[in-house]
Amino acid sequence: PGAGTDLQGITTVAKRDGGGDDADYIVNGTKMWITNARHADPLPVLVKTDPAASPAHRGMSILLVEASSEGFEVTADIGKLGYKGTESCEVVLTDVRVPASQLLGGVEGRGLQQALSALETGRINIAARSVGVAQRAYDEALSYARERTAFGGPIGDFQAIQLRLAEMAVALQSARLMTYWAASRMDEGVRMDTESGMAKIAASEAALSCAMDAMRIHGGYGYSTEFEVERLYRDAPLMSIGEGTNDVLRTVVAKSLLAGKAVIR
Repeated sequence: PGAGTDLQGITTVAKRDGGGDDADYIVNGTKMWITNARHADPLPVLVKTDPAASPAHRGMSILLVEASSEGFEVTADIGKLGYKGTESCEVVLTDVRVPASQLLGGVEGRGLQQALSALETGRINIAARSVGVAQRAYDEALSYARERTAFGGPIGDFQAIQLRLAEMAVALQSARLMTYWAASRMDEGVRMDTESGMAKIAASEAALSCAMDAMRIHGGYGYSTEFEVERLYRDAPLMSIGEGTNDVLRTVVAKSLLAGKAVIR
């Protein structure tokens, strides 16, 4: 619960029940914001198999925990502003016994590496979802600007509306191309943490701005649940938070550029 972006700060611990490499793990800890926790089986759980390791990541591993395990409990769904299609839960593990065969990769100490390797793909996933939110916001705004009339004509005739639509279209298409670029790098099989981070930042910021502009174009109706834009407005903020906050990703991208690990041209 207190870790967030600081993955090395997790406190869930897995201790061997006796000696030998085939001894079961006994897991104790709490996890927050676990997506689909009521359906995931097994659930990959990042734990500290060696809490005293230095640096901390050398003592981290991932265990595949069966949902039917005694002591494994999904205690509560977390109420959210938006993105209500999937549940986000608190998971409590109390003396959960996990066979040694459920250690991901079969070797301790690789958990953080395994978790972070999934984040590159996850950030492209977030970028793609952001493009979807931005696209829908743009579509709804464009349609409304054509249909809604005021002062004797469609509001799309007003320059203020036209400027917002143009800005939305530019942000949307830029985000789409950035996402395609990052995905193409993944298809090439190269390390693309910089590219995926840049795509996630650009696309999620586009989702936020497009959702806001769509609401402004809809006026008072944009604040009503009768129209879809209010949902887009609630869903968009998650994109700037999930899979690493945008501010954290900006530092990741900058450090990669300064170290010469990525070249932009």
